[in-house]
Amino acid sequence: MLEHELQKYPIPEPIQTKLRHLHDTELFNHQSIGQVGYTAPDPTLVSDAIIALSLGKNVLLKGPTGAGKTKLAELLSYLFNRPMQSINCSVDLDAEALLGYKTLTYDAQNRAQIQFVPGPVEIAMTGGHFLYIDEINMAKAETLPILNGVLDYRKQVLNPFTNQTIRAKEQFGVIAAINEGYIGTTPLNEALKNRFIVIEVPYLQGQALYDLLKNQSQLMDEDLLQGFVTLSHDLLSKVEEGQIAEEAGSIRSLLDACDLAASIPPLRAIQRAIIDKLDDEREKQAVHDIAETIFA
Repeated sequence: MLEHELQKYPIPEPIQTKLRHLHDTELFNHQSIGQVGYTAPDPTLVSDAIIALSLGKNVLLKGPTGAGKTKLAELLSYLFNRPMQSINCSVDLDAEALLGYKTLTYDAQNRAQIQFVPGPVEIAMTGGHFLYIDEINMAKAETLPILNGVLDYRKQVLNPFTNQTIRAKEQFGVIAAINEGYIGTTPLNEALKNRFIVIEVPYLQGQALYDLLKNQSQLMDEDLLQGFVTLSHDLLSKVEEGQIAEEAGSIRSLLDACDLAASIPPLRAIQRAIIDKLDDEREKQAVHDIAETIFA
């Protein structure tokens, strides 16, 4: 499987050799190593991410919701044969969620003692894993500076709960994902953004999208699959014009609609998987009209 994936992307031979070596020699007793399944709209998108991580750079995946950023991160985890610790950012994210927390436990003699439970940042750094920070711009601006030392050349952080300096293993790497312009998000400050190599992750279109839907959905009818490819193209055109929300063009929702369309009429599948997720009645009607034109 590794060789099949390597042949898809223009990866320099020395880095291919390194990835093969990692799969031959590194063994992790974890269930958190990623998997294949990401379809790239441009093969260089994957190869550039691989090269950046091989050079010790942090990678920021930038793109709309449902474009496959998490799938790409899982593919990178698989290719490097490296477990991936994940952080799902929100306004409630705090230092404990990143670095760990203290809790009260009891020993065999029922004596109380305080135990520190490490968080995903410390686990990834000390284990030489990947750290995946999802929707990084959802976190509060005052929380993210904790990661500054983790993301620059120092690769270290002072854990205030243990008063210990955590230093990362050489294999440690950071992949973050960002959806710009969504409610609840804030622009990344320049100091943080400059710590990343930024890679745009667009939606799939055309033949690449057809192949994805055919391989990853339950739908086998080729005419219907082609209809969903057309639907995606038309929806994204409306998204670019600002007439419907970006979530209407999500590949994730499109896959859901295809799965349903294997058992129910496509218009009803689109209603359940795409239209009913929207809040604006005009947007709902616009998506319905496009779908009806294609599948009526």
